[in-house]
Amino acid sequence: MIRFCGLAIALTLVVPQDVDRAAHHEFVIDNFRPRAAWCCRRRGSCTAPMAISMPRATTPCCCHSHYMATHHGYEWLIGSDRALDESKLFLVATELFGNGHSSSPSNTPEPFHGPRFPVTTIRDNVDAVHRLLTEDLKITHVRAVIGFSMGAQQAFQWAVSHPDFGDRIVATAGTAKTWPHGVVRLEGQIAALTADPAFNGGDYASPPRKGIEAYGMVWLGWLYSQEWWRREMWKGAAPGRTLDQEIENRRRTFFANNDANDLILQARTWQRHDVGATPGFNGDLERALRSMKAPLLYMPSETDLYFPIGDARFEAQFIPRVSLVPIPSLWGHPAGAGGNAADRAFLNEKIGRFLAERQPSAR
Repeated sequence: MIRFCGLAIALTLVVPQDVDRAAHHEFVIDNFRPRAAWCCRRRGSCTAPMAISMPRATTPCCCHSHYMATHHGYEWLIGSDRALDESKLFLVATELFGNGHSSSPSNTPEPFHGPRFPVTTIRDNVDAVHRLLTEDLKITHVRAVIGFSMGAQQAFQWAVSHPDFGDRIVATAGTAKTWPHGVVRLEGQIAALTADPAFNGGDYASPPRKGIEAYGMVWLGWLYSQEWWRREMWKGAAPGRTLDQEIENRRRTFFANNDANDLILQARTWQRHDVGATPGFNGDLERALRSMKAPLLYMPSETDLYFPIGDARFEAQFIPRVSLVPIPSLWGHPAGAGGNAADRAFLNEKIGRFLAERQPSAR
């Protein structure tokens, strides 16, 4: 599916319940220039799968993937009884650079293979998808831009870079800037991975398994809330599993199928996110937030350790048309992607109601 000779975005035409029989298409961007001032003179590819179940005349909604995720990441929100009814909406789901399917360190040949792949930003991803929508799909406006986690980061960037492109913005468990504590957390995870001698500066002959396991263990410690662990809530899915067994299971399986350089690339993308860095704002985050025009549903998880609710409350005070609706959950970060039945119901009800509200008057 992925060919290399210019920068490409691969598309998947899918019906959500039938994703394994999707047809694929590539959107090519020549000489794409990430914000790291690197020019892709060869071709890579970034997948931007589409879920379609209505004629193109229907106003689209755009869903952006989160860390190391694919276009399957919003199935908790898609369905006839959920916020995104595929029988009524034209859905476009995209995947971030670096997930192993899009242009990534692992699938890009030299001279940009592995650790030589440039750091891409959230704004790079939004720029690429904007070109996909406008140039290839001939879409000039969307009903909503929706994102969880790093997808929420993209949603915020859309609201600043293209304030008139979408009628509504939905951001769950993500912020408009990666604040210092988040940068430090990610740096600790990267340090755990790269400490494995097998990593070899990113030029490994075989996967640095110990490093990837260490990376996953640091990640796991931040994923759920402290109360989730105290109440042993993993037992909802595995009633007989002890804490030691849960840890060992996660050690073996967490990120086991991901490439180490890909993991680091997306962590760097996460670290560098700041809508205040958008051209025209000169690093002024508050001014960038005040520039947002579309109504924005901001849904932090009350117990998220990645994107603390305090950061969301701080940012929300500067967003003109924000609805700050915290998710009342003990599930930490996964609450923002419907990590359990109660969170899924809450998200679908709030997001569905928000999207169903009357379209705002022209500004």
